[in-house]
Amino acid sequence: MQNKELMTVGELAKKMDTTVRTLQYYDKEGVLKPSAQSEGGRRLYSNKDMVKLHQILSMKFLGFSLDDIKNRLISLDTPQEVANLLNEQAKIIKKKISSLTEALSAIEALQDEVKQMHIVDFEKYADIIKLLQMKNENYWVIKLFDDKLMTHIRKNFTEDSGRALFMKWESLCQETAQLKIEGETPESDRGQEIAKEWWNMIMEFTGGDMSMIPELNRFNENKKDWNKQYGETQAVADEFIGKALNVYFQNQGIVIPNMGVSE
Repeated sequence: MQNKELMTVGELAKKMDTTVRTLQYYDKEGVLKPSAQSEGGRRLYSNKDMVKLHQILSMKFLGFSLDDIKNRLISLDTPQEVANLLNEQAKIIKKKISSLTEALSAIEALQDEVKQMHIVDFEKYADIIKLLQMKNENYWVIKLFDDKLMTHIRKNFTEDSGRALFMKWESLCQETAQLKIEGETPESDRGQEIAKEWWNMIMEFTGGDMSMIPELNRFNENKKDWNKQYGETQAVADEFIGKALNVYFQNQGIVIPNMGVSE
């Protein structure tokens, strides 16, 4: 290998817009060893080393640790191996683009939600961010919960139990709306069965604290900021379940202050 084909550590660092210290660290860690050494002991790098460094820096930029990079480095001894390197980098970049696109969508979604909130509430923002990170599209619920409801949720529910309860609510909304569409009456056996399920879900959420029910009523009444799909489904279910619950309470001898259900 002719010396004119070789670069000093400083020259390589300049060409690749990195630092001598970084190259020295990669040398020490065995990630990128110089291909040659001058008679005076200076480390020298080849064009192949430069391509390998590009491979390393690309993966570093994409968030891989040095250990991950060591395991992912591809030999560059044949044209096919170079093609394999480029193919691997393309896959990584596409994956990163997808991840960044999701992150951008989450940020834009949070921005929209923040604009609709009239006070600075960083704790609520944090709750929304957690849901976005879980790719949970139901963060709109958090936005509409008042402080009392949010405090209750943080105290009594984990992410898993909260998600399970939301799914139960979603399922009951759909089932109730379907009963109404089918012409079922609130007083029927099916109507009373689903009323019981609603009441059990309410008790699960409130833990038996009746002071939470007016809070839930206010949440249910304010549908203008709801997710459109859920708002429409709940609106169809409201009249049916309101009547069904009234009958259920009468049959069970349950007295609920300010239940606020539809007559």
